[in-house]
Amino acid sequence: MRKSIIAGNWKMNKNIEEAMLFANEIKDSSFSKEVEVVICAPFMALYPLQSVFKDTTVKLGAQNMHYKDNGAYTGEISASMLKDAGITYVILGHSERRQYFGETDEIVNEKVKKALEKELIPILCVGETLEEREASKEKEVIAQQVQKALVGISEEDMKKVVIAYEPVWAIGTGKTATSEQANEIIAFIRMQVKELFGEVSQDISILYGGSVKPENIFDIMAQSDIDGALVGGAALKPESFVKLVNYKE
Repeated sequence: MRKSIIAGNWKMNKNIEEAMLFANEIKDSSFSKEVEVVICAPFMALYPLQSVFKDTTVKLGAQNMHYKDNGAYTGEISASMLKDAGITYVILGHSERRQYFGETDEIVNEKVKKALEKELIPILCVGETLEEREASKEKEVIAQQVQKALVGISEEDMKKVVIAYEPVWAIGTGKTATSEQANEIIAFIRMQVKELFGEVSQDISILYGGSVKPENIFDIMAQSDIDGALVGGAALKPESFVKLVNYKE
């Protein structure tokens, strides 16, 4: 049975004090046992957050990492550093990394392989721009992103990969793909994985991201192929985040 995951991506928000206030407010919350709860915080907040969540079910994730173990890469963070800080997940290939920092499918592939090597769970992000969707190229774009990001990955390692479909046009815009649109593309992504890895495709979790909020999470999660959500703005407020995790209640 596929794992349901609700992951909050804080992006470049919250200093350490704000992160700790958030953590202390939700740490005693009664979370659904059917959902894996993940918070992907800025690097500086990850280690202090560990002290708050160490005896809870909340997992921590990073928002990026380098594919080299160490070296002259000023400003970068390695997978080993994340492991040392007790991190479980890492977001890779987010559209903002691709758009603003020039990350290519080949770079994302190197990062996915390194994350798996260091026993981190990669949340591999794929998604099309508005221009690509309007040109009816969304499936072509996503197929390429999936295929190139997973080059050299073994079938066994693929079982540990989480994929997040985030249509770029729905991130932080208030626009949301309909639940049916999101499910159609996520089913397509699962088919791409099946072509590469066979029945492993039925075991991996594929999330939806793009203006997810408490008001629409139930409809999104009711879809046949959607296993969770990668949430931006709505994950920044404790009350909202708890509602997202406990969407069935």
